[in-house]
Amino acid sequence: MQQRGMATFGLDYGKCPAWLFQRMVKLSREMIRIIIEEAGPDEFLKKMADPVWFQSLGTVLAFDWNSSGLTTILTAALKEAMKGQEKELGVFICGGKGKTSRKTPEEILNWGNRLSFPEQTTNSLISNSKITAKVDNSLIQDGYQIYHHSFLFSKNGSWAVIQQGMNLKNQTARRYHWYSDSLNFHSPSGSKEIDCEPHSGIISEKINSSLNTLNLTSRESQNNKKVSLELVNAGFKNLMKDITILTSHSSQLSRMVKFKIDSGQLTLLALENKEFSFHPVVLENFFRHPYLKKIMYRLTEEKPKNYKNLIATSGVGPKTIRALALIAEVIYGAKPSYQDPARYSFAHGGKDATPYPVDRKTYDKSIALLQLAAKKSRLSLKEKERMIYKISNLYQA
Repeated sequence: MQQRGMATFGLDYGKCPAWLFQRMVKLSREMIRIIIEEAGPDEFLKKMADPVWFQSLGTVLAFDWNSSGLTTILTAALKEAMKGQEKELGVFICGGKGKTSRKTPEEILNWGNRLSFPEQTTNSLISNSKITAKVDNSLIQDGYQIYHHSFLFSKNGSWAVIQQGMNLKNQTARRYHWYSDSLNFHSPSGSKEIDCEPHSGIISEKINSSLNTLNLTSRESQNNKKVSLELVNAGFKNLMKDITILTSHSSQLSRMVKFKIDSGQLTLLALENKEFSFHPVVLENFFRHPYLKKIMYRLTEEKPKNYKNLIATSGVGPKTIRALALIAEVIYGAKPSYQDPARYSFAHGGKDATPYPVDRKTYDKSIALLQLAAKKSRLSLKEKERMIYKISNLYQA
């Protein structure tokens, strides 16, 4: 059964020793080959989209079990392990940490050309890479800024995303997992949409229970997103009128206030601090951000057909999404979800000696063992029998 959740870790500012990274590359190369030969490239992507399996793989390769570095170093090691063998394995890894993450569309395009993918297929992969980053950065406003984005896809067109955001305030990082086969992009009646509870995984030791996470991927936020889309399509004039109301009276949410608008009387009810004391609208004056007005104008001119197109619009980010969500809630009563969507194994020790120092001798023996196992899978029956004998001797050594 596939696990679901986000993973939350402490930020790791250390570096992976070269001797460990080289071993991670060698061991992961043999593990990848065996998994793909036995189950196929799509099954490998499915495993990578499982946060628990991914976490286990990182600890098997001896990286820190509870640090942000596991994500960035592990994906880098896997990318290096596959280098030169991507076509043979049928799996391709693009992107990475920091500046490398911004090269993801270019890397996908290069692979699409080398593999002679139809233009539509390549463009779809690039689009999905961009939209998953936007969803985790804008629709889930949990205080984590995305800084790592890895996009994996197979020759069959399936894909997985592993991306990570950091929260400098509490010195933690959070990892988000996606898997294409669990999504339905074409039918509104599909079981999953890319902007509605789309993740294949989120595990966390700490869940934010203070109601200050804006989670627009929740099914509970569907009405809020519907109203937000209607606001954009109603035109710039009407939208700015709502922003004016919201901005002018954001500090008076604790009092009863009435306004005359085209559709009749609008009443802001007396609200207890119990829920709204944290509300972002109290702290923001949207008119102080002229760029936001330009984005709002662009949205009203383009009139997106659905919420996915809305968030895919160039320039739309967390502030734009938050402004629309707050207008939809405070003025039109369409409340979004404020529930945090967030819901380990050792074999060779850990980089920082947790739970014990890396046993290099055992690590090298594991690499050799898996190399023999991988080779065995491609041999004849007699050759396999001889290889089994060699493997048993290796274990006894």
